[in-house]
Amino acid sequence: MISEDLATGKADDASLVGNGALKADVLLMYLRLLPEEFLKRIRQQENIRENRRVYSSLVVMWLMTSQRLHSTGTLETAVLELLGGLPESFWPDPCKRLEMWRQDPERKLSSHTGAYNKARQELALKLVEECSDRVFQQLSEHTLGCLPGVKRQAFFFDGTTIRTAHTEALRQAYPPTSNQHGESHWPILRMLVAHDVRTGLALRPEWGPVNGSEAVSEQGLLEKLIERLPSAAVLIGDGNFGVFSVAWAAQQRKHPVLLRLTEVRARCLAGEPLRDGIDRPVTWKPSRYDRESHPALPAEACVQGRLIVSRVQPSNGAEPILLALFTTLEEEPDQIVSLYGGRWNIETDLRTLKQTLRLEELTCTTVEMVAKELDLAMMAYNLVRAVTCLAAQKAGIPPRSYSFTKVKNVINTFGPLIANAKTEAEAEKHFDNMMYYVGQATLPKRKTGRRSYSRAVWPKPKAYPVKHAVAPAGKA
Repeated sequence: MISEDLATGKADDASLVGNGALKADVLLMYLRLLPEEFLKRIRQQENIRENRRVYSSLVVMWLMTSQRLHSTGTLETAVLELLGGLPESFWPDPCKRLEMWRQDPERKLSSHTGAYNKARQELALKLVEECSDRVFQQLSEHTLGCLPGVKRQAFFFDGTTIRTAHTEALRQAYPPTSNQHGESHWPILRMLVAHDVRTGLALRPEWGPVNGSEAVSEQGLLEKLIERLPSAAVLIGDGNFGVFSVAWAAQQRKHPVLLRLTEVRARCLAGEPLRDGIDRPVTWKPSRYDRESHPALPAEACVQGRLIVSRVQPSNGAEPILLALFTTLEEEPDQIVSLYGGRWNIETDLRTLKQTLRLEELTCTTVEMVAKELDLAMMAYNLVRAVTCLAAQKAGIPPRSYSFTKVKNVINTFGPLIANAKTEAEAEKHFDNMMYYVGQATLPKRKTGRRSYSRAVWPKPKAYPVKHAVAPAGKA
């Protein structure tokens, strides 16, 4: 869970020390995690020039993050949040326009979205990436993400697809899917995420096109994302990642793995039919297909690990199945099977990103804006997770026992009250109220199993009928 130092602004790292604040909501936490000294250093390293202005990079990143936390999240709501009042620490060296606004309330700022939209376009992508990485790193260092049995951090990996706006630039970067009826309308990209098993905190994602000559696979994206994993963290993946290239990439970077294997691949490693109770050391060598798809593999490439086969009962009441796992961990088989059993959490995490934070379909129109929106959406996700970890620490229950959506809604209600409090006592009162209601945002404990349905894609209702090609004149 999140440490009290981060929550109270008394962390050893000077960047986490709050400006007199006794408690931390997502806005104040954001300011502590991204101090002006850090931003200035990144600007100097990347040669990013920024003049004094109302919509500074710190302000723009917060407004874009805040947009993801609101149900509508339009440019207008972001501008109105600015006009409603942000802490003065957003502008350590305010421009003349801000000083005039503060001194004379009659000289109001404009509520039009043009200046904000322009600032979004001009925001440096490298700065966004560095800030997103820092937020994850700082929160990860101040949380107890190590699993009791494994005694180290572990991350679930999984991929999904996201639609983007139909523009020529995005069409070229992320070609639409096509079938026998022709090309789809929407450009589509493949995104890979990695979420902490215990806390739910997420790394900045990797993505690429699903179609075209530059199409990327989830396994290929993993080889990039793994570079940002914390040291010695466990990599957990389903059957899609249970391939030699993933195990080899993790071994080269000294990350243990826990991968589900297909029945065919597991039988090849076992050298016999699968049965319950198998737990034996194996040497995984690349197949001919593995070498064709990864020609850079050395001749002696192999991964030493264990094959574990266990009969498990699906939670939906279906017939028991044989679960085959390859791992380089040394823990007991029951612990390893139990660790993999939490993999469904990544599915709910993806649902949160796509539905609650509205990443299912992006409305931005350029490749660079897509990147900034995805990175800052993950920052918003991590800030909510941090508040959840604080509540979990006080309650003594796992962080994943809380509803992300309920916590987000509580934060949206009390966050502005905390930010605009006149005194520390008032801010602390609002914060205590917020944490009280966050504590009530736990997921329900169902006594009976929920009805299960076969996996299927349910189309969303559309306001207008699908456009059909007009038949030539004289033809039915």
